[in-house]
Amino acid sequence: MTNTIGIDAGGTLTKLAYMNDQHEIQLQHFPSNDLPNVLDWINQHDIDEIGLTGGRTEQVKVLLDKVNSIHYIVEFEATLKGVRYQLEKEGYSFDKSIITNIGTGTSIHYMDAEKHMRIGGTGVGGGTLIGLASLTTGVHNYEEVLHLAKKGNRQGIDLLVQDIYQGMDSPTELQPTLTASNFGKVGINDETNYETEDVLATVQGLVGEVITTLSIQLAEQMDTEHIIYIGTTLDNNEKLRDIIANYTILKKKTPIFLQDHGFSGAIGALMNIIE
Repeated sequence: MTNTIGIDAGGTLTKLAYMNDQHEIQLQHFPSNDLPNVLDWINQHDIDEIGLTGGRTEQVKVLLDKVNSIHYIVEFEATLKGVRYQLEKEGYSFDKSIITNIGTGTSIHYMDAEKHMRIGGTGVGGGTLIGLASLTTGVHNYEEVLHLAKKGNRQGIDLLVQDIYQGMDSPTELQPTLTASNFGKVGINDETNYETEDVLATVQGLVGEVITTLSIQLAEQMDTEHIIYIGTTLDNNEKLRDIIANYTILKKKTPIFLQDHGFSGAIGALMNIIE
């Protein structure tokens, strides 16, 4: 195994990327509140050169006093460098794109062959999903939130376009099943008790639609078709990916979900020192 790795020290997970003896990228992750395990892994593998990025960079650096060479790269640059590598590896080819990075919050970038820049973002992200889930249902375990949301139905809670235009044709630019107001039926009907699964599905719908709407608006602004969605919030979350993909396609944009989408930063930190 190579003695060079890339580390993305995030708020929730610390992700590692390295090349094996066959020059294939291998991935590993640890909870960020358990950094000593990261150090143990590094010491066991005789690592002497590290590409480092992420919000917890300084905490990790304190533990790496025995590593000979540490190369820091700004998180946004590492992520985009990783995305470029992943796009090439997976056979994608287009001139420009939007990259939507869904973590605790969401950061949105524009990238073409010559440049990249951050063009927007929102505080709505994985942190919002867990925060609202906990406030509305008391469920705060991430895996349980995803499991229950997958079984839920939003129609009794969200106000749809067809609910507003009852007995009438909705405007031609609005599909009847589009969300007119997230949680919009609550308070205007007699229902007071909602199933936990339905509430969590609605929270997830709100998060997905806010992120996707902003991504589409910025794609229109930058005159690009492709929107690349990455970030650990998408892990094991088929429901959220479906919400994002369906709405992106509805608005005539092309959604792309990379393999290993949560590791773009770590891959970029690795590429920064081996390319």
